[in-house]
Amino acid sequence: MSTTLYDIPVNAIDGTPTTLRPFQGKVLLVVNVASKCGLTPQYEGLEALYKDKRERGLEVLAFPANNFKGQEPGANEEILAFCTATYGVEFPLFSKISVVGADQHPLYRELTLAQPQATGDGPFRERLKGYGIEPNPAPDVLWNFEKFLVSREGKVVGRFAPNVSADDAALVSAIDAELAKAP
Repeated sequence: MSTTLYDIPVNAIDGTPTTLRPFQGKVLLVVNVASKCGLTPQYEGLEALYKDKRERGLEVLAFPANNFKGQEPGANEEILAFCTATYGVEFPLFSKISVVGADQHPLYRELTLAQPQATGDGPFRERLKGYGIEPNPAPDVLWNFEKFLVSREGKVVGRFAPNVSADDAALVSAIDAELAKAP
């Protein structure tokens, strides 16, 4: 990678241009989110995880995406209002982006190249097929609420399927292992 994840331009949920540079030195859980998905209640678990571990250096970074069956149709203002009113979200939200396809955001291109396979995606792939949905092939993001774990050094060290909840033992263990490493 010629640039680091920290240098890729993104926009805050209010449209302000930024990067992930303010989060350098933290453990990051980068999640593509959607407000109208069956997995949307995961916001609650992500917020609980954030509150529990942010003092130790965890940041949950949410990137709304409308790539999967139109499940994030709202504008950034609507997404922010929904997340704060419905789930009390305090972790950082960013402007809506595309996480797959020809218009895939550079951040997600780097994340998926760095970690092409998600832990626990087999059962979710089968679940999608059961709904008549052909899953994206690896390394593409499978669905809403896929999670990428980034070390304090900015390396993608884990990737978890959409059905892996914020309190899943494998995810929590991976986060704790990264948090235990000296900043």
